[in-house]
Amino acid sequence: MAVQVARQSVHGGGCTCGDCPHGAREGHRRAVAEFSARRDELATGEGLPAALAHSAGASRQWVSDELTQSAAEVATRSRAEGEAWLHLLWRRTLQVLTGAVGALLLVQALTAIGAGWTAARTAGMLAALLVGGALAAVAQLHRARGGVLAPVIGEDNRLSTSRAVAAGWVLLVVFAVLVLAWELAFASGPGERDALIAGLELARGAGVLTVLAVVCAVAVLVRRVVALRVQGQRLQKVRADRPRAADLLTDDAGRGNFADAQYALVSAVAVLFAGVRLARRPEQLPDLPWGLALLVLVSAATYVAGKYAEGGRPVILSVVRAREAGDLDAPIRTGDDIEIRGAGFVPPGAQTPDRLARMVVRIGAVHVHVPLVPVPGGFTNPTDAVLTVPVPVDVEPGQVEVQVVTAAGVESNRVTVEVMD
Repeated sequence: MAVQVARQSVHGGGCTCGDCPHGAREGHRRAVAEFSARRDELATGEGLPAALAHSAGASRQWVSDELTQSAAEVATRSRAEGEAWLHLLWRRTLQVLTGAVGALLLVQALTAIGAGWTAARTAGMLAALLVGGALAAVAQLHRARGGVLAPVIGEDNRLSTSRAVAAGWVLLVVFAVLVLAWELAFASGPGERDALIAGLELARGAGVLTVLAVVCAVAVLVRRVVALRVQGQRLQKVRADRPRAADLLTDDAGRGNFADAQYALVSAVAVLFAGVRLARRPEQLPDLPWGLALLVLVSAATYVAGKYAEGGRPVILSVVRAREAGDLDAPIRTGDDIEIRGAGFVPPGAQTPDRLARMVVRIGAVHVHVPLVPVPGGFTNPTDAVLTVPVPVDVEPGQVEVQVVTAAGVESNRVTVEVMD
């Protein structure tokens, strides 16, 4: 009894152990709060050692190291929360599946009032049970990867819009075929059986089959395109801590993305329309009108074009000596700060402190980690367009090349600068 009480107290509301889902979530929340408080404290100059107060460069480096260590703890807690969330998700998906089957049964019962229970309603319920059972098996098999959502989670640990859309159409078509199969099993006369078989003819389901083929091809094509662009350093990808529903409508940074949003919304409307057509005519495949099918194809083409257009390598446009107020104009020397101006230094999804701390500037043969410069609520360095780093004393005078390596591991172009003795 004492052991059970102790465990309940450990895994209670204040648990931060990481061994239970609540503890992982609470631990991450507390780590974020502590990091934010520490960042804002250092941004105002509080908490600095007195021995470093006389040196701006030393104090900045000390602050950056302190924040980097704190950010690593936040990242560890965030990953633990993501793993715990995925482990819990498979049970929630089972609950959603059970609720969906129950809702279908309720709708079938309500609509049968007056009209009577038909073989088509029985076929629909049996098809729903089969599809739900198959999805439950998938959830059990991939319970550590999000259950039913595992097949639509991409390699970057985000929900894939293309896979989700394809999965929706596949489930609709499988459900429609199962309904026809059960109706065929219940059919008594040859005329009724011939009518059901005729419902599978190409003329009836050409629209929905065309859309199914296109969205499945898009899912495969987009995966290949993204993989090749990442390997060719033409696209920067940073792994997410856990998938979110918003991934279907946003980019990796969480900003609304037109290509993804329009593809998901248009496909959802088309699937809903096809589902209504199936409910009205369960004796045949959903006869999706060609106008609506063409709308889905145009949406898919826009989505693929957006995937080809997004992203890019980091680019250095210029490197100049950073000058503070009161300083004289002078050439770049060791110990000076340089300002690297360009674009794409912070890839989407890399705005967290632990990933900002992974950025490196290669000055000649020396690798310089970009220091974190805090301000209340955020950081002034690094940013997507400007990086400020010191020139170490180990850099040999003369012409040296400057290159940026982002948190995604992508290297920028090289720019040559002159370092004076």
